[in-house]
This record gives sequence, structure tokens and C-alpha cells, in this order.
Amino acid sequence: MNNTEKKKTALEKAGADLLDFAVDREDVKWLMARLPEQADIKRVTVEYELQILKIIGVGWSLSYYLPDSPQKTELLENYWSAINEFSQGISTTTQYMIGQNIDYFQILKDRLDTYVTALSKQPDAPEPASVIGPEFARICGNADDIFTFMTGSKMFISTINNVKAYLEAIKLR
Repeated sequence: MNNTEKKKTALEKAGADLLDFAVDREDVKWLMARLPEQADIKRVTVEYELQILKIIGVGWSLSYYLPDSPQKTELLENYWSAINEFSQGISTTTQYMIGQNIDYFQILKDRLDTYVTALSKQPDAPEPASVIGPEFARICGNADDIFTFMTGSKMFISTINNVKAYLEAIKLR
């Protein structure tokens, strides 16, 4: 195997590893277990949106942490391709369960656009999580709920820190 094939294999593995991390629900469950009862929010909505935030947070992190990397484009393509495939499975399952056609990948793209727009409106924010948290609470239905704000911020910070550590471990950052 030549060096290019090894690199490609490593990037494919990274895309698969990042997919596995993005769809793992343990941190979603952990955050939901710690969401205070007095949170003025629909808990099912928060849980659903946490998973979406984690998935798009991984993709966002790749662009953020690999701005000039020659492997960025390929890794992003591998990751989003895997997410697209995963999304098709969710869409199909949902259609069978509720009899309604949804496009989960489109939902992810729309939500990513929402967060990117919110970030672009506050370019002087001290850190992205200070924008993501309030936007997360707004998406969940109560922009004023501090508990939801903090839960979204925690998910985002945890996700980007884990992606950063992973990229450093595989020597891409």
C-alpha cells in the first residue's frame, strides 16, 4: 500500500469514527438526565435537538479546526456522506413508523444553516458556544430558558472539544 492509499484509508476511518461519535447517544442521555425539572421546555424537543446539535457540531468542528488542512475537504466529504447515509435510514424508519415522509439530512442542513447564520450575526462573540446556546434554546421553543441554553452550550463545547482531541490524536491538527 502506498502512502496515498494509507492516507485515504486513514481519512475514511476518521470519517467513520466521527460518524460513530456523532450518533452516539450517551452524552445526550447524560445531559437530559441533568436538565433540571424546572426547565420550561418540552424535554422531547431538547433531546431531539441535542442529537442534531451534536451531529452538526462535529461537521462544524472539522471546518473550524482544519481551516487550511489539505485533508479537510476529503474528511468533510467522508463525514457528511456517512451522515447522509445514516439520515436516509432515519428518514425511512420514520416514514414506516408514522407514515410521514421526512428528510432528516435536510433537517440537519437547515439546522446547520440556522446556527451558522446566528454565528455570522455575532462575529464579535467571545466564543461560538455563547451564540450556539441561546440559539439552541430558541430552536427548542424557549429562548429565555437558561437551563436549555446551558444544555445546548454544554453539548456544543463537549462536541467541539472531543473532535479537536480526536484530530490531534490522529495528527490532523
